[in-house]
Amino acid sequence: MLKDIGWLMRKTLMNTFRSKKSLFLYLGLPIIGVFVSTFLYGNFNGGTLKVGVVDQDGGSALTQDAIRFVEGLKEVEMTVTDEATLKKDIAAGKLDSGLIFGEGFSASLRAGTEQPEQLTLLSVKGAQVTAYVKAMLQGYVANVASIGRETKGDAAGFDALYSAYRDQSFKVTTEQVTDTSHNKDMTYQSLGFLITFMLFSSVNLSELILGEKENRTFLRLLSSPISARTYVLANVAVSFVILFAQIVVTLFLMKNVMNIDSGVSSAHLFPILLLFALAAIALSLLIVSFSKSRAGAGALQNLIITPTCLLSGCFFPAEIMPDSVRQISNFLPQHWLLDSVEKLQRGDAFGSLGLNIAILFAFSAAFALVAIYRFGRNNDTKQFV
Repeated sequence: MLKDIGWLMRKTLMNTFRSKKSLFLYLGLPIIGVFVSTFLYGNFNGGTLKVGVVDQDGGSALTQDAIRFVEGLKEVEMTVTDEATLKKDIAAGKLDSGLIFGEGFSASLRAGTEQPEQLTLLSVKGAQVTAYVKAMLQGYVANVASIGRETKGDAAGFDALYSAYRDQSFKVTTEQVTDTSHNKDMTYQSLGFLITFMLFSSVNLSELILGEKENRTFLRLLSSPISARTYVLANVAVSFVILFAQIVVTLFLMKNVMNIDSGVSSAHLFPILLLFALAAIALSLLIVSFSKSRAGAGALQNLIITPTCLLSGCFFPAEIMPDSVRQISNFLPQHWLLDSVEKLQRGDAFGSLGLNIAILFAFSAAFALVAIYRFGRNNDTKQFV
């Protein structure tokens, strides 16, 4: 049996890679996925943030101090302007974000409001450019508001405490660290593309069963000592070998060519990807079991793989999707692989991934069992088992 499986594997691999198109499809696309991820996230620039400021609070002392605090932040270039010009410059890309100190801002601080409605932060680039200024300014505002809560409307008491707070000196020691978030983003996106290509590749390889059945090659093979079960096992083995190669090529390219620090040991990342490869192969057999032709299998794979990869966050981070959509991804194997990678990047131990690994095993087993059942019950495909 092993000899027959080996012969069938060699035959399938030779027929598959006889065309350069197949070589590009199975090994070239994962490489392109890494380069695309590098292009999307590799141009990370932690340069100066251009922030526009609008003072509508009548130039009060507290508001002016808050503006000076923003101006004193590192890597921030501040411009005082009016509201109309601020919005125009943000839309044109001349400013990264804008701060509007509305009328009554200083009064709300004196009243002890930590998040005054009179303070507005504008941006069209999202949290990537606003998070730093927002976090620092919120801390400053919270400190001043706490003085207002303690003095409880006593203007003289507030001025005395605030003056002492403003004039006191702190000794601060700073240490610069390297921001590796973009490397993690590149890793996430590269693996997202790899997952998609693995799924499509496994279905394309499993479709060979339908193709050889359509051209009667399968029936001729059955007339030899080779059994249908041996034939299917050989197809599964070929799929696993090619997916194994995709994983190796992608991880090698990320680490040794593109110098992407994934933040995860290859010894931990590799077995999780191999486990997902088993789930991908089982899913491909499931799709084939519900198809009567290669055209039908191709249509079914597009209907299943593309939407599920989209919902799982393979093409963009799942955090930007609504909670209802993110809950749907809990029922998809792609989500559990990406979730495992995120946990490892956060520093979780590999042993803490027991639930994720068990769920991936469960997906593999469920897909395989349903495929076997379908092969056994379907009169058109019963000879596969």
